[in-house]
Amino acid sequence: MAQAFADEAAPPPVPRTGHYRWTIIALLFAATTVNYIDRTMLGLLAPTLGDDLGWTENDYGNIVTAFQAAYALGYLFMGWLIDRFGPRIGYAIAIAIWTVGHAAHGFASSVASFMFARAMLGVGEAGHFPAVVRASSEWFPQKERAYAIGWVNSATTIGVILTAPAISLFMVGMGFDWRETFIYSGLVGLLLLILWLWKYSNPRDTGRVSEGELAWIEHDPPEQVEKIGWGRVVTKREAWAFAIGKFLTDPVWFLMLFWLPKYFADTYDVDLKIVLLPMIIMYLLSDAGSIIGGWVSSKLIHTGRSVNFARKATMLGAGCCVLPLLFVSGLDNMWLAVVLIGIALAGHQAFSSTILSIPPDMFPKRAVGSVIGLGGFAGGIGGMIMAKSTGLVLDATGGNYTIIFAACTVVYFLAVGAIHLLSPRLAQVSVESEARAA
Repeated sequence: MAQAFADEAAPPPVPRTGHYRWTIIALLFAATTVNYIDRTMLGLLAPTLGDDLGWTENDYGNIVTAFQAAYALGYLFMGWLIDRFGPRIGYAIAIAIWTVGHAAHGFASSVASFMFARAMLGVGEAGHFPAVVRASSEWFPQKERAYAIGWVNSATTIGVILTAPAISLFMVGMGFDWRETFIYSGLVGLLLLILWLWKYSNPRDTGRVSEGELAWIEHDPPEQVEKIGWGRVVTKREAWAFAIGKFLTDPVWFLMLFWLPKYFADTYDVDLKIVLLPMIIMYLLSDAGSIIGGWVSSKLIHTGRSVNFARKATMLGAGCCVLPLLFVSGLDNMWLAVVLIGIALAGHQAFSSTILSIPPDMFPKRAVGSVIGLGGFAGGIGGMIMAKSTGLVLDATGGNYTIIFAACTVVYFLAVGAIHLLSPRLAQVSVESEARAA
């Protein structure tokens, strides 16, 4: 393994000092939480909205599809936008778009208007992870970056867990109806936008970073390429290595978000929106996986292993953690199923936080958003294929998840194989400098 993933020696060590960079991670953690509360709220309110507005299953399916399609396509645009204007302005635009889209749900009355609101939400939220990875590449050196991204990635499940309490706060605590809940919860997005513009800048401009911490942040070898255009990004096999990895593995997360409630309802007669403990256990385990996966990858680099070895070995280990899904289908003991699914979710999140750190390993900072955008688009397409395939398999097998769970355990190893085939050393891409866009 070590020989297969061998790479150049790490640069001479620089003392790790300072803590302000973790303020940026705290800000991104909060933004991720808000992002996932906003995207999850419709799913929990769907029964209420369906009763009020007379939705059919097909109507709701069209609304969900509008989000997924806009989210996938939005990645391409938002990735370019964040590379073009930087994370401060690019992410501010993304937050503004998704906040308006979220609040627009409160004014919608027809299926078409809900599809429009959902599509706007999807386009805006597609800017989140390109901004997270681009900002992390500006604020963290290579050997610490995966650990930082792991913390931010863990907030995805915190957002899912907090959605039900947030709805209860607005509808029960404040007496709002569902329309007012969407509108007034949009104020949180407005506060996030103000906070982002106030707090975020690059390390040299912020004025709050010590010389020692700045040296730690910038101690990676300097980049030789100022910019790579979008047309050049898509010709690089390293970009497609990341995209294929996301295409194969992102659908597992979409599957768990959209189908776990149904699986527990059908198998154990448990509604996860009411009985929250199983969901909390599973998603807290996934949070631990996200943080541990990022820590392991960063620790391996810090102890002298190559970036190539650290990233791929961590992803292989994460894939092994998903294997317990093979034993879930047919279990009579719900709590054992909760633990096994939680371990699998932890494996997925460990893989996710590690793969998100790969684009800055290979591409200059000004191309990272575009590469993440390409991968997010591929993951969104994979998610739509997974959703359709899952429905067909369940219809054909009478609701048996065995084949679906088995497929989920294979894709991580296929993803690592594809990444290793297309980028055997995770080396920096070789490109000519391009003039700065006018």
